[in-house]
Amino acid sequence: MVRFIEENITKMVETNIISNSEVLYEGNTSPATKVLQDFKINDENVGRGGLIRSWVDSMRACSPTHLKSFNNHSSWIREHPSALNMFEEILLATEGKQIVMFLDYDGTLSPIVDDPDRAFMSKKMRSTVRKLATCFPTAIVSGRCREKVYSFVKLTELYYAGSHGMDIKGPEQGPKYKKKNQSLLCQPATEFLPVIDEVYKKLVEKTKSISGAIVENNKFCASVHFRCVDENKWSDLALLVRSVLKNYPKLMLTQGRKVLEIRPIIKWDKGKALEFLLESLGYDNRTDVFPIYIGDDRTDEDAFKILREKRQGLGILVSKYAKETNASYSLQDPDEVMDFLERLVEWKQLRCEA
Repeated sequence: MVRFIEENITKMVETNIISNSEVLYEGNTSPATKVLQDFKINDENVGRGGLIRSWVDSMRACSPTHLKSFNNHSSWIREHPSALNMFEEILLATEGKQIVMFLDYDGTLSPIVDDPDRAFMSKKMRSTVRKLATCFPTAIVSGRCREKVYSFVKLTELYYAGSHGMDIKGPEQGPKYKKKNQSLLCQPATEFLPVIDEVYKKLVEKTKSISGAIVENNKFCASVHFRCVDENKWSDLALLVRSVLKNYPKLMLTQGRKVLEIRPIIKWDKGKALEFLLESLGYDNRTDVFPIYIGDDRTDEDAFKILREKRQGLGILVSKYAKETNASYSLQDPDEVMDFLERLVEWKQLRCEA
């Protein structure tokens, strides 16, 4: 197992997918020093009021009720057509290639709900994903901590990438797509665990005064959910978050769908996780591999961008609203995602029978 891991890491370092400082395995530690800043927490050149207004504007921009208005919705659909309507076209692009599936969780496999602890997937969706994993290598890539996502999905044959890809583990069973007895583990931000836990506790205490705010500890990141917070209180919430983060220059703030994400400032995201998993599966730099990434959130754009830049595979955005994206196709909701996955499974099974 160790040799397998070391060989994959060496390849990735040589090809500049990751640096030596960005990867570690169980029992090891390694400094993660590269900076990827989204929001500047300690920007002395920006007044507090201006910075908070910028945060709140960004919070609104991530809300479906405030999404950018497109002058021509039909034009957006032409650029990002339904993956169901274009299913035959997608199959044509995969001809002769190994499909590898990457799936976000919240808003993709499960509906978005007010209480993040109740984001359960349906039994039918779980059955569909299980069948998908028998047909193709399949990974769940989520902002949630890996253990939490696993508790929702409960399928041992999948790869799980939690905390926006900062915590990756291979299947516990199902050796079809991995070397025997080789369970992959990648945690490029282990050194940040104590500070994330510290910040999480401070955020819980600070946000008690904001009705509806929920702080979630996702191990390698902390999430402040404001879905149930009155919009008039968003600026107050942003002020409280800033009051905590200003003392932690090694952390950054990013945003998703009505959630503020506090993450380490390392060069790692869902796009990096996608590259790492492809490399670990032995699918890097191959023209006969076709990754499909399905996600609904702003953080999934990192993976969509990688696929677009490499001109390999495709991204599918899950959204009922037209918005800027690097994805090639679209689906409206988890029900459509399930329909798409079921059609993929059926197509694969028919090919195996032929």
